[in-house]
This record gives sequence, structure tokens and C-alpha cells, in this order.
Amino acid sequence: MFEDLSLKIENALKKIRGQGRLTENNISDSLREIRRILLDADVNYKVAKEFIEKVTEKAMGKEVISSITPGQLITKIIFDELVALLGSSHTELKLNPSGTTAIMVVGLQGSGKTTFCAKLAKRLREQKRKVLLAAADVYRPAAI
Repeated sequence: MFEDLSLKIENALKKIRGQGRLTENNISDSLREIRRILLDADVNYKVAKEFIEKVTEKAMGKEVISSITPGQLITKIIFDELVALLGSSHTELKLNPSGTTAIMVVGLQGSGKTTFCAKLAKRLREQKRKVLLAAADVYRPAAI
């Protein structure tokens, strides 16, 4: 999923490359495409709107340093905002050291819940934790 999303964002940023200055028109064109990509990826529209507003605010009228291109500058601004949005620090999973910890995973069909659960279970097993996976898909019993 992230590979597809990053590829689409990369394609949207190709339009701004080769420009000598970041203008309101080329920024808005690129960010309109990025907003559409985020919404297609089921990002909440309020989150996408706020993200685009922050990137626009930071990018408007910035002069391009001679050693970098507008595409590189807007890519850095978008990267910085994505890091701020997704979280810039690593937080460990809080597990009950003396008993059972229940973790519920929810999401849209095809969003990678099963793969995530398998990888999480593997990591917890490597940490010498006992793991039990329980399928609870009430709409697709065959998926269990």
C-alpha cells in the first residue's frame, strides 16, 4: 500500500520539477493531485485538508536554493509534514507484563490487517511472548 502511495506522490511531484521558483500555480496543481491521492488512499478528508494547508503554507514563495530544484524542496516539505503527521518518535507497544494483553486490529478490506497481525505475532514471539491469533470476521466467515 505504501509503495503504491509513494509512487503516486512521486508521479505528482514530477510536474513541478524543472521550475526555477515555486509559484502558487505549480504548488496548487501538485498539491491538488496529492490531495486526490490521499483521499483515494482513504485518508480522512479533514486530515488531508490540514496536511495540504500546512504544506502550502510552508511552500508558498520559497526561493529555490541553487543546489536544489523545486521538486526536491517540495518533496522535503511534504516529507517533513508526513513525519509530523504520522509521528516523529518511536513508541513501544505497551504490553501487560504480568498477564494478557488484547490487541484488536480493524480496517478496510485489503488494507493489510492479516499481514500486520502475522508480523506483529512474529515479533512478539521473538520477544518470548506467547501469542494467540483469533479471527473475528463476521461478514466473511470463509476468511477465517
